Amino acid sequence: MRAFSTSTAILLALTSSSIALADDPKPLIVCSTTQVADFARQVVGDQMEVRSILAAGQDPHVYEIKPNDAALVSRSALCFDNGWHLEGADWMRKLAENANKPITSCANGATPLEINNGTAHDPHAWFSPANAAVYVRNIRDAVSQYDPAHRDQYHARAQLYLDELRTLDGWVRKQMNAIPVEKRILVTSHDAFNYFCREYHFTAATPVGWSTGSEVGGGVTPERRRETVESIRSFGVRSIFVETSVSPVMIRQIADEAGVVVGGTLYSDSMGPPGSAGETYIGMMRENVLTIAAGLK
Repeated sequence: MRAFSTSTAILLALTSSSIALADDPKPLIVCSTTQVADFARQVVGDQMEVRSILAAGQDPHVYEIKPNDAALVSRSALCFDNGWHLEGADWMRKLAENANKPITSCANGATPLEINNGTAHDPHAWFSPANAAVYVRNIRDAVSQYDPAHRDQYHARAQLYLDELRTLDGWVRKQMNAIPVEKRILVTSHDAFNYFCREYHFTAATPVGWSTGSEVGGGVTPERRRETVESIRSFGVRSIFVETSVSPVMIRQIADEAGVVVGGTLYSDSMGPPGSAGETYIGMMRENVLTIAAGLK
């Protein structure tokens, strides 16, 4: 009877311990955008929970924070944003600072394109896989510092993903090189694709500047719209593109004015919803490239 009681006690202790471990929450990472959240998931695997403030299709330039955003950040261990003012009025950094949480801007260290007469960096740096690799390294280093016990695992996951980004870059070059240079004119809703254009030798033309938010100089002007239409006509562009995070109305009107077709929808400031082909960064880039190639060849 005593042996049975001892065994039962051990079993109960093990069961209680297992329940306690199961109830122990994982450290929470809160990211501003879907791209940054995807990069973080690639690095941390199942060892941390990763949440994105923005949902698929939302525009970081004009996003307005909500009370539940502050509540989410208050529970976080680490925060990540894109930086370079992608998050209009730096809303993610303000959320983290108000909650006294550490925040890393993932674009820091990437090779920037200058905007606003050299006074700022174009924040859409992730559209170059080489810059995306900088994001991944920044995340890797931040989580390794927070949780050094799992440093080797974070570095191993990051290394595998960095290899995948190099493969992605080679594949994109092959696809884009099949488009004649004179046809590599990319017209989209706003200046989100300048890094992509620099990397793969495209000319960009958009009716709106780098931001869709009026508080940071976004918004279409009659002059900018007229210049875009004239560029489309002068370059002999076959088709132009709408974006998932920007209303398609204006770009469709411009297509009608210029006498061209809309060649498809590109993932821009956010990735696709769960279950879509663009729900990951690599999937987003793959689908964008295929859409561009089909529209311009």
